[in-house]
Amino acid sequence: MTPFFRSFAALCAAALPLATSAATVTSSPYGATQQGQPVVQYTLANARGVSISCITYGGIVTRIDVPDRRGRRADIVLGFASLADYERYNGDIHFGSLIGRYANRIAQGRFTLDGHTYQLPINDPPNTLHGGPHGFDEKVWTVVRTFQNGNGAGVQLRYVSPDNENGFPGTLTVDVTYTLTDDNEVRIDYRAKTDKPTVVNLTNHSYFNLAGEGSGSVENQLIMIAASSYTPTRADSIPTGEIASVEGTPLDLRALTPIGARLRSAFPQLRYARGYDNNFKLNKSSQHDGEPSFAARAYDPASGRVLDVYTTQPGLQFYTANGLNGSAVGVSGTAYRQTDAFALEAEHFPDSPNHASFPSTELRPGDEYHEVTVWKFGVR
Repeated sequence: MTPFFRSFAALCAAALPLATSAATVTSSPYGATQQGQPVVQYTLANARGVSISCITYGGIVTRIDVPDRRGRRADIVLGFASLADYERYNGDIHFGSLIGRYANRIAQGRFTLDGHTYQLPINDPPNTLHGGPHGFDEKVWTVVRTFQNGNGAGVQLRYVSPDNENGFPGTLTVDVTYTLTDDNEVRIDYRAKTDKPTVVNLTNHSYFNLAGEGSGSVENQLIMIAASSYTPTRADSIPTGEIASVEGTPLDLRALTPIGARLRSAFPQLRYARGYDNNFKLNKSSQHDGEPSFAARAYDPASGRVLDVYTTQPGLQFYTANGLNGSAVGVSGTAYRQTDAFALEAEHFPDSPNHASFPSTELRPGDEYHEVTVWKFGVR
């Protein structure tokens, strides 16, 4: 860690009060789906004013409350006021959702594994996006356990995806655990096992606005991504297979940069997606050493809030909410529009099953998929 990062981290840590008691977990009803399935909301809270709520529908993170430099708390993720709104909109928007079986895109919804070609339903023509229609973000997950210990409090969710769901082979058992620590870290553990060879790529699709949900554009907030290269795409957002340097491009975010500084660049990769929607190849010496590596930092100068992202995943998709057009109204009664938030989706590369040079997303019987992402909150 460079001296700048050490001093920055020290400022962030010093600005929040010390915890006086262990984190807690509580639950409350969150209504029922259109099919009559009951949904429960779980809230994890620590003594330093940080809390995170998630629901069993889609494993959705519905809110994250974090203090600013003056101690004022605000919800920093976009979301809806009701389960009905999540059901109505979230199949397209994915606010706070657990994404699977395969986060991001698969070209033409087709891949070959062990000599067999699998065809997935197309929901982002001509490709399959985020596992296809009615993915993990629209399922009611089972609560395996809740817990409180010396390290924090958490909830473990499970979804069993049947063989051939959305065309993917194998019965896949997925466990996702959200843990909030007294160090203001939200740790997300993704685990999965299969009974047939398959492909898996899991992530969380929270939309962050460090000034607070409904506060408008994030263009003046700063972003830094620890990546010297990225995976260029065609106009349909499918990777070409190349690993390209960020040097000299608007994708060079290795130093803190205002999100809006380059949004209107004519660089083709930004024009294709009408903003940032790019996969970065993270700088790390080992992808699977079990310890998450630093991936990104976001900072809001107005509030002082800082978000650091650490992950075991090889890639990070940075997205500036380009698809928001005002049709969805958030929990605060504000119509959400482009750049009202950003997403930092730690995951494997898009279309990896069709690129042998990309890190593999294959999972085989007897093996366990395990990836970790950490969101660490602070103030400067």
